Amino acid sequence: MKIGILQTGLAPETLAPESGEYPDMFARLLADRGFEFESWSVVTGEFPPGPEAADGWLITGSKHGVYEDHDWLPPLEALVRDIYASGRPLVGVCFGHQVIAQAMGGKVEKFEGGWSVGPTVYRFPEGERTVHAWHQDQVITPPEGAQTLASSDHCQHAALLYPGHAYSVQPHPEYGDSFIRGLIETRGPGVVPDALLAEASERMGTPLDSAALADQFAHFFTERRLP
Repeated sequence: MKIGILQTGLAPETLAPESGEYPDMFARLLADRGFEFESWSVVTGEFPPGPEAADGWLITGSKHGVYEDHDWLPPLEALVRDIYASGRPLVGVCFGHQVIAQAMGGKVEKFEGGWSVGPTVYRFPEGERTVHAWHQDQVITPPEGAQTLASSDHCQHAALLYPGHAYSVQPHPEYGDSFIRGLIETRGPGVVPDALLAEASERMGTPLDSAALADQFAHFFTERRLP
């Protein structure tokens, strides 16, 4: 099964030599599951010819906001709707989670409660999962027909299921501790409150449930439903 990855952001230049770009992280997260991958850097204007270019689709995270004025955002939202209409499974993470919601009629805002950074507990139907977070923006109002499946103390709509079409999550299962440490050093200062960065740093080493979310993604790609 071919998974098309829509890259909506670039990893910090100082981290990319070790971590790879965001499509590389997702290829590692979903390795050994029978998938092949092809990526398009939509953030630099590179788009696939259409939904038929892959059997399933994944939208990455980004430092950008879905409400910002970028030339590549309107065609990305149109592509989201086309993928949705085609019936091909679609998965979104962080920015991907937000842009699917916005494209389908939901509302995304910069959260008044501030940032969520580092190991964060999310409440899923099957129990609590600890996954890395790095965001202030979040889905405030889900689109009609979307089901909220997970939340945290900081984020009410942390996972959304669009039955038979899409599944998206706010946290980052593709991020490990080393990448979060790098974000704390490169993108955190002056943007995220120092106290929050220090608190996140202290929580590094917390066991993560990223593999459980990878299982969800893989199952959704192949079955168009969650386990």
